[in-house]
Amino acid sequence: MASLGQIAEKVRSKNAGPFWLTIDVFCGTPSAYAQVCQGLSTARVARSLGADPGHVKRFEIASLNVVKFSLPRPAVQGAPEDRDMHGASWAALLAELEINAGA
Repeated sequence: MASLGQIAEKVRSKNAGPFWLTIDVFCGTPSAYAQVCQGLSTARVARSLGADPGHVKRFEIASLNVVKFSLPRPAVQGAPEDRDMHGASWAALLAELEINAGA
């Protein structure tokens, strides 16, 4: 097995407004894109980020070899509980996930 960070060309996260985060998985090639689409479920992403699976949105953009996830921020941006004002650290959590190489 390989980690998502090893398969994808880049995994990045950022704010999508003060209430949402977005995580982009740039796969680089159609084969890497297919592997990520098949090997990474929305429910698994939600579990790894501590989010409700029903609130995680998934977008597969085959023409760009990109898989994108959007989810509500655990705390509103800038609130005292907000530990990541720019939403940049969430990508590291996903990049560490193991993806089945045969998927």
